[in-house]
Amino acid sequence: MPAPAPAPVCNTVVGCRGGYQVWTPPEVTISDLAAFTPARPSFTAEPDGVAVRGMPANFVAAATEQHIAGELFDYPVVVRFVPAAFVFHYGDGSSRTSSTGGASWPTLGQAQFTPTATSHAYGERGDYAASVTVRYAASVDFGTGSWREVPGFVDATAGGYAVRVVEVHTALVDRTCLEDPRGPGC
Repeated sequence: MPAPAPAPVCNTVVGCRGGYQVWTPPEVTISDLAAFTPARPSFTAEPDGVAVRGMPANFVAAATEQHIAGELFDYPVVVRFVPAAFVFHYGDGSSRTSSTGGASWPTLGQAQFTPTATSHAYGERGDYAASVTVRYAASVDFGTGSWREVPGFVDATAGGYAVRVVEVHTALVDRTCLEDPRGPGC
């Protein structure tokens, strides 16, 4: 009679069930993803680099889902980053968190200097440095085709967007706001 096959060797990553080795992916924390860095968002404002005191300036950021291949715990992985929140810092001490990066006034079908979900009205003239931080939700695929969510967020910031806030006074224009509701200041 032949000798029975030796039992599989088990460790913390591989379990043994019925003579089969079962691989269990390791738990991943957000700090484990330090080597995986999502791209910084694009960031702009309307009107370009200028704002009028007391009137909304529109800020727009863009970030997309990203897949980054690499190695984690000596295993090949793909890390997926999905934008979960946009935190706008306007440079005057105020900020706003949005679920989207916003959109331009023409895309929204709005006139210039009208409020948007990501706009900000500055209270004082001066020069400000605005920025946006995208909070990415992360998940990992260890090659199984299944994504495992990682608790927490990875932040990517685009900063240093210079905004000059000026004060304006009324002036003669071609048409009134009733005649041209999309005109400057309407």
